[in-house]
Amino acid sequence: MNSRLIGNGEITLVLSHGYGASQAVWDEVVPKLSKRYQLFLFDWCFSEAVKPPLAFDSSKDFSFEGFADELISLLDNNKLKCVVFVGHSMAGMVGCLASIKRPDLFSHLVLVGASPRYVNSDDYQGGFQLTDVENILTNIQTNFQAWAEEFAPMASGITDQIHLKKLIDSFKGMNPTAALSLAKMIFLSDQRHVLEHVNLPCTIIQGTEDIVVPVVVGDYMKRKLKGETSLVNIEKNAHFPQITSPKKFVEILRKILN
Repeated sequence: MNSRLIGNGEITLVLSHGYGASQAVWDEVVPKLSKRYQLFLFDWCFSEAVKPPLAFDSSKDFSFEGFADELISLLDNNKLKCVVFVGHSMAGMVGCLASIKRPDLFSHLVLVGASPRYVNSDDYQGGFQLTDVENILTNIQTNFQAWAEEFAPMASGITDQIHLKKLIDSFKGMNPTAALSLAKMIFLSDQRHVLEHVNLPCTIIQGTEDIVVPVVVGDYMKRKLKGETSLVNIEKNAHFPQITSPKKFVEILRKILN
């Protein structure tokens, strides 16, 4: 999983990427954070950065529980405890589940563009109609490369062409079969029941122009999480604020950790 420890400091930050990405998604914030804190970075098994590429068994499905268990094993194997977990996108809910299973491993959860449910219902706004999700899954299944080229820039809000190409290539490098299975896990899940069992301090970082996770989701999570929770909106940012506003992102983390 390409895990590595860098930096210095008494506080350890675990930086965990989401769908389509790799630990490179943190490249813009790592240099400044590593001056004050110890950083633990790794790549999830589905990332294109993992070599050899994932040999995905289509008979097995991904699950948030499975990722949570994997995270716990990773922290145990590296003898890490009381970490500040920074989970981007799907990794946010993975961190929530892991903190319920093993609260001793975590001191604070930072949930970046995280969502417990993406599909709208009568009493909840997740940002997508079920037909929207079905169209996404169909596009991934029929032409994953074309979908990735369209979705990555739309979701990220990245305008810098170098960073945008890097993210698109990361998306396109995923195993298409694994990408479909993982997308089903993410977009069709309902993890709202998890929030009431998260008792650790939490900070939600939300881009105000995030089309994947709208601002109402951040508001919902703030109300439902049981631990002391704060919500920080980053104006004019989409789903990847650590890339589009790295200076602001670092400022928020430093304020939390201080």
